[in-house]
Parts: sequence; C-alpha cells; structure tokens
Amino acid sequence: MALRMKTRFRHGGKKTPAERASVVAFNFWKVAQELYRRMQKEDFKFGSGDQIVAIMTETLAFLVQVADRLVYGKLPEDERQEFVTALGLKLAEAIQSNLTDLHGPADYQTPFIRTLNERFGDYAEFDFSGGKPGYAFLRYFADKVSTGIAASDNKWVSEYVMEIEAPEALRHARRVVHEVMGIPLG
Repeated sequence: MALRMKTRFRHGGKKTPAERASVVAFNFWKVAQELYRRMQKEDFKFGSGDQIVAIMTETLAFLVQVADRLVYGKLPEDERQEFVTALGLKLAEAIQSNLTDLHGPADYQTPFIRTLNERFGDYAEFDFSGGKPGYAFLRYFADKVSTGIAASDNKWVSEYVMEIEAPEALRHARRVVHEVMGIPLG
C-alpha cells in the first residue's frame, strides 16, 4: 500500500490522547479504504454496499485492536483509555458521515461501536507480543473479512488477507501509532 500518512501536527505543544487519536483515526480510515481498493483490484467480488461496510468495519476494528496493544504498557492507563475511546468514537463519526452520504440518514454509529466492543472481547483471547499479532489474531481478522463478503464466491479471501493485506495494514498502523503517539516500536 503506497499511502501517505499524516502524522505531524501543524501547531506545536503537548497534544492530548484524544487529539492524537483523531490523527490516528484519519490514517486508519485511509488504510481501511486502501485495503478495500486493493482487494477490488485483485478481483474479489463485493456483492453489495453492506459487504463493503463489513470489510471497512472489520478492518477498522482490527486496527483499533492493534493500536490498543501497541500503546498498552507504554502509556499511563488513563491516557490509554482516553486514546482508545477517542479513536473508536472518531472512527464511528467517520462511518456515520460516510454512510449518511452514501445511503441517507440512519444510525450507523451504534452498529459500528457494537462491533468494536465485541471485537475487544474477541481479540483479547489472542497473542500480541513484541509489537506483533500472533497467528490467531491475524487469522481472526482474515476470517471476519471473509465472512463479511461471504455472499459472493471468493475462495481465497482469508489467505489473501492474512498474507498480503494484514501485514501491510499492520505496517502502516505501527508506523502511525509510533509517530503520532511517540511510543517506541517493539
């Protein structure tokens, strides 16, 4: 993924975790969009807008989990909670705004936040050590993306996501969290 990440603030001074979360959310949205575009270019078939929303939702949930794991133990707990909460809310706002533009007014935030909260429980079961997700962590993400487009005939979605898209998304997420949050990679 050749993405330009915005990781610098225009004005100096100390930034709150919520302000930093806003920048991370902007970049995560770009990563999720690029993942979808690349899958589309690889001729994976998306039967409906709901499938695209499912892929975006699962990708954003994966990235939030990655961000949470990357900052865990490197930020004070109250700052970590503020960051992760603000990140989820900023992404929910992006979902709401974009889906309202596409499909008209409705509540798109609540289902997104519900999915995000469910994924916190799900991903908590999987290893993430040394700044990298374990196999089960990646497999779960790939399976969720595959399930999101299950109505179409795509045999290799999970393998493709695990081998190609997840490592790219992870690379961008690590860089953004490192640069915006000022935490060491490791």
